[in-house]
Amino acid sequence: MKKRLLIFEVGWLVAGALLAPAQSITTICTLTNVFGGSSGPAYPAAALTLGPDGNFYSTSLEGGGGLFIYGTLFKVTTNGMLTLLTNFNVANVESPYGGLTLGPDGNFYGTTRDGGGNNHGTVFRVTPDGVLTTLVNFNNTNGSGPMAGLALGPDGNFYGTTWGGGANGYGTVFLAMANGALTTLAGFSGSNGGNPGASLTLGPDGNFYGTTHLGLNNEYGTVFRVTTNGTLTTLLGFNLTNGAGPDASLALGADGNFYGTTHAGGSSGYGTVFKMMTNGILTTLVNFDNGTNGRSPYAGLTLGPDGNFYGTTSQAGSGGFGTVFKVTTNGALTTLTSFYGTNGANPWAALTLGLDGNFYGTTYGGGTGNGGTIFRMELPPDFIMSPTDQFVGIGGSATFKCQPFGTGPFDYQWLSNGVPVAGVTGNSLTLSNISWQITNAQFQVLITNHWGSILSSPASAHVLLQPTIFDVTVSGDDQVMVQLGSYPNSTNRLWATTNLSLPLSQWQVVATNIADGNGLSQFQDTNTIGIPTKFYRLSLP
Repeated sequence: MKKRLLIFEVGWLVAGALLAPAQSITTICTLTNVFGGSSGPAYPAAALTLGPDGNFYSTSLEGGGGLFIYGTLFKVTTNGMLTLLTNFNVANVESPYGGLTLGPDGNFYGTTRDGGGNNHGTVFRVTPDGVLTTLVNFNNTNGSGPMAGLALGPDGNFYGTTWGGGANGYGTVFLAMANGALTTLAGFSGSNGGNPGASLTLGPDGNFYGTTHLGLNNEYGTVFRVTTNGTLTTLLGFNLTNGAGPDASLALGADGNFYGTTHAGGSSGYGTVFKMMTNGILTTLVNFDNGTNGRSPYAGLTLGPDGNFYGTTSQAGSGGFGTVFKVTTNGALTTLTSFYGTNGANPWAALTLGLDGNFYGTTYGGGTGNGGTIFRMELPPDFIMSPTDQFVGIGGSATFKCQPFGTGPFDYQWLSNGVPVAGVTGNSLTLSNISWQITNAQFQVLITNHWGSILSSPASAHVLLQPTIFDVTVSGDDQVMVQLGSYPNSTNRLWATTNLSLPLSQWQVVATNIADGNGLSQFQDTNTIGIPTKFYRLSLP
């Protein structure tokens, strides 16, 4: 029987035994467990990787036919069409816990915990059509049992970790080139942490950041920094109260800080979400409670276009088999959906943002085939960009825009002081021929999809306080119509010249106009016949 490393308990399910209410998740593909004789993927533990073709590529721990076979590589489209690319076997690679990384050559790179020439795991390359090449065979001395995927460095090489092996047996950090050359950069000793099970994250300083399962002196886990030449620095050690057992990679936030999860510890003992600054200062943002907000997040966080982070818990929630959640950078947690068994169970992996703006993910178990699922997260609308204030002169135009995030299609309703604007159904609102009357108006947009709606904060059009010429048109008889904007009911002078090189003192006043109550007026210049070019300016007397 093939050996396994199960890093948390998995609920075994009977398909159809639990019924889920309507929820914001769609199972696009259900997998069949190996006991059902599956010839396809089963028990996916890794995140999906977005390919350049818009499809997702990933691995499963088992599947491919027979009992306790060694895992697969597969491709899946956004509508759930699954293609088995290759089967692993003990002679080449087995037990792919980590996800795939897209290389600059268009191929995917990854690791397996077991298999290879020395049965200590491998680094491999696979083409998009499934041609597999083993690049590295770990031999325990240079590392053993890589559990995590690879991180692409700015130098085009791949950086990763092994769970065990190395000089002290607690794992390593390594560099692997696309030609299979391997360099061990650093090793863990137990006193500085041990057993790194998560992929590395490239920081803004060009260094990599990661986590270890074991902490200082074999305790509760660490966060570390490692340079590309192998200088390892332990930034913090968890102490159970602030979390324990970080088994997920870190996510870099837009603020330059790192965000992550621990699967245990915290105030309730069921895991945390944390923020860490690059100097190692830690802030606990969320404590999971084994209730509706979930338990034991083994997956890392994914930064959404809205600036929030999205993640999964492996257990608990209202359905008992894990959740999908959203968390803000200040720790406000929203449980978006729960897993009930029939729609999946026990997600291990992070979410992946698709080209269509939806999140996609995997569950290790559950589904109608009890071999896990691939799902799409259906999200209510949120804003990537809300309408902002516009500054415009009298007679000009102003455009308010928004950019939504969530699951399309979207419906747009623009409002002016709370009153619907008729005939505008897109993501922008353009106002033309701006007058002074608009200065007190506030504009908002209500975005709605199948899962909910959101109203933007108000935005205004600020009319610039100076006279302006906002349009000049020429008729067929060479007469010129000049459209003017200024203060309401103000007296203005229109000046003209045929030569811009002349000083302003030599411009001629061609009209004295009184603006109406909206600040608008116009002047028709009939003195233009035979004049190829004429220039205008407007002033208050």
